[in-house]
Amino acid sequence: FRAYNNMQARSPLLTQWETTLIIYFLGDLSAQTVQTNAYTEARYEPIRGFRAMFIGGIISIPSYKWFLWLGRNFNYASHLKSLAAKIVVSQMLFTPIFNTYFFSMQTLLSGGSLKDARDRVVATVPVSWKNSWKLWPAVTAFTFTFIRPQNRSVFAGVVAIGWQTYLSWLNR
Repeated sequence: FRAYNNMQARSPLLTQWETTLIIYFLGDLSAQTVQTNAYTEARYEPIRGFRAMFIGGIISIPSYKWFLWLGRNFNYASHLKSLAAKIVVSQMLFTPIFNTYFFSMQTLLSGGSLKDARDRVVATVPVSWKNSWKLWPAVTAFTFTFIRPQNRSVFAGVVAIGWQTYLSWLNR
């Protein structure tokens, strides 16, 4: 962790970007592994991995900045009130925007049209947003209680490996 923190201190944006590429690659690898039918020949699709990394690479810095912004705002005398505000703001703003971005980019980068992307967003974002309430409030509370500000995005990204597996399953 010391080496990572040193890299983070020297070049936070580059470190976040590189880390996000790895996280998105692992998320896609996990998704492809889980989605493989035991009765069919397992086959890794590298283009899916590159697509995931491209999507992650674009959202990396905005996600990092989001966690920094959220950490600087909604800070009240009560830690519980601060956490509740951060959770609600994150779930009401970041989650639907991120999920819209994720599903529309997956569709467009897979060769779909704008109409296909819109249809995919309409079909998946409400379900993914509803299900996000089962995981992300706890992650957000833990993150803003125990994780250093510069490591919050990465911590959430590691949790997101499993979440991306779910989103990829939902996207199929």
